Amino acid sequence: MHETILSLEGLDLMAFLGQENANLRALKARFPKLRIVARGTELKAMGDHEDLGRFEEVMRMVIWHVDRYNTLGEDDIDRLTKTEEASLLQNASHDDVIVYGPGGLKVTARTPNQRRLVEVIRDHDMVFAVGPAGSGKTYTAVAMAVAALKDRRVKKIILTRPAVEAGENLGFLPGDLKEKLDPYLQPLYDALTDMLPYERVADHMEKGVIEVAPLAFMRGRTLDKAFVILDEAQNATTAQMRMFLTRMGRDAKFVITGDGSQVDLPRNQRSGLLDALRILKDVEGISTVRLTGMDIIRHRLVSSIVDRFDVDDAKRADEAEARREAKKAAREAHLSIPPQKPEQTHE
Repeated sequence: MHETILSLEGLDLMAFLGQENANLRALKARFPKLRIVARGTELKAMGDHEDLGRFEEVMRMVIWHVDRYNTLGEDDIDRLTKTEEASLLQNASHDDVIVYGPGGLKVTARTPNQRRLVEVIRDHDMVFAVGPAGSGKTYTAVAMAVAALKDRRVKKIILTRPAVEAGENLGFLPGDLKEKLDPYLQPLYDALTDMLPYERVADHMEKGVIEVAPLAFMRGRTLDKAFVILDEAQNATTAQMRMFLTRMGRDAKFVITGDGSQVDLPRNQRSGLLDALRILKDVEGISTVRLTGMDIIRHRLVSSIVDRFDVDDAKRADEAEARREAKKAAREAHLSIPPQKPEQTHE
């Protein structure tokens, strides 16, 4: 009797085994001559050499399916045990889907600009994605990062943000460093757990495969073979942005996301995002995608709110410009009036 042991490390075990081990029972039913045992992150099978060879072939396709789609049912097992059909499934095109989340959730680009962002990220090593809140720039970037990790095009994902936003200072917040940082990084955690099972996210973070950290933690590093996303980049200073962009190592991909209208830096500090967009606009290999209110996929009211604030911002900018012009005209008029000679008095 021969045996083989297959690793299930990194798989969503709940999806693989099925509810109450239904998928495991289905696999056993298709290989009645084998003794199959699942223990922890290993699957052991014992039996005839020929049967084990066929079992290993099927299991490679089953593991591929669960790793890609995060779901498995008896119908899937039926298809995957038919070699020709399984091969077609593996080679099928899924152009519209960026990545599959838990339960087979399809994460797709839903607007023309989001689809363009996907294409630009595929074709460029450094991409700036600029647009209003809710336009999907960060979510799309995280989906592309997860897809790259699953396809083994990168070895790790690094998600980072400036640690201080909206005028809050970490030194005045309660708790240890992690407790202080988590509220700022939570949107990135939320996106990750939409695309990977929570247990796998936790495992990847424990092993350093996924890193979520404030921007200051990037200093002094060279980031090789990594998909790196800088979110809320409008709140990075120019010095921080320069530091971040020069961390880029071999086979790395950098995506920088932000909203130039939401800068929370002190008035005497320039936004690193706005400076980088200006300075790097003609550099070959760097591309910029601009998203708009048309790309907002949150509640329908969000788009209306963004539009109204944009109109108000434009109105205030026009009024400020008019005041500056009026002051300038007043100064010029004052300077054009010749000084009056003082009247002479006779004693």
